Amino acid sequence: MTSGARPRVLRLLAVLALTASAAGCSSGRPQPSAAPATTTLPPTTASTPTGPASTVPVPTSDIHASAFRVYFLRGDVLAVAGRTVPSTPAVAGAAMTALLGGPTPPEATAGLRSAIPAGSTLRSVSIKDGTATVDLSREFASGGGSLSMTARLAQVTYTLTQFPTVTGVKFRVDGTPVTVFGGEGVILPEPADRSGFESVTPAILVESPTPGATVTSPLRVWGTANVFEATFRLEVLNSSGSVVAARTVQATSGTGTRGTFDVTVPISAPPGAMTINVFDLSAKDGSRQHIVSVPVEMGDPR
Repeated sequence: MTSGARPRVLRLLAVLALTASAAGCSSGRPQPSAAPATTTLPPTTASTPTGPASTVPVPTSDIHASAFRVYFLRGDVLAVAGRTVPSTPAVAGAAMTALLGGPTPPEATAGLRSAIPAGSTLRSVSIKDGTATVDLSREFASGGGSLSMTARLAQVTYTLTQFPTVTGVKFRVDGTPVTVFGGEGVILPEPADRSGFESVTPAILVESPTPGATVTSPLRVWGTANVFEATFRLEVLNSSGSVVAARTVQATSGTGTRGTFDVTVPISAPPGAMTINVFDLSAKDGSRQHIVSVPVEMGDPR
């Protein structure tokens, strides 16, 4: 080998050695890029509890039922009945369906009736900004005089305004807005509310408990009243007719203005059938008047 070629060979061998060393380092430790990649984590998912079954949350729709009231008539004034259906978000529609179904046979035997004509069906009901718009079939507006028409309108209005999201009701018949009903022209504001049906509302309207409900002590009774000086009496009778509790009730207003009442009464009596009686006393002779009786079942508090 010539003296000139030897230095070139030595330089080539040095370059090859450095290249092999660099390759060995890169295979053992990945080199970072100029800009690290962004890592997106999956959404956090709650784990399933592993304790007793009672600790596992269950959707309320799976374990609860929807309870509400429907408003029928006793004589010519409103009376209340209770209904319970499988839980549903469309509770206003369920209440209207139950109302149009009329009293059950036991309720009819107890004197409840409906002014809503047979064959009336619900087309739709919607709620917006505190107003329920209910669309009923043409049968709803058929037959009856002004008293019958007023009563059926009151039944619907009371049934829908029991819900806190509803303060008034607009009526439609076969899709057409209606504010004048019947041949005698029962005129409704739009929306209608409970204040327009005082003529078919009893002096004392017990809204809870409903007839047949199971109650416990202390017994809560609430509703509305329009009686002299806003005062009336409440008695609870056991199955033998003995008074087991009594109280004077003061409504928020009376003597021409309907007020509300809400009282709680301790009951010292064994479980069994009981009756809640409410009434006021005549200013003329002190006799009982405006009597309303609500049969209930006192449950075992244990």
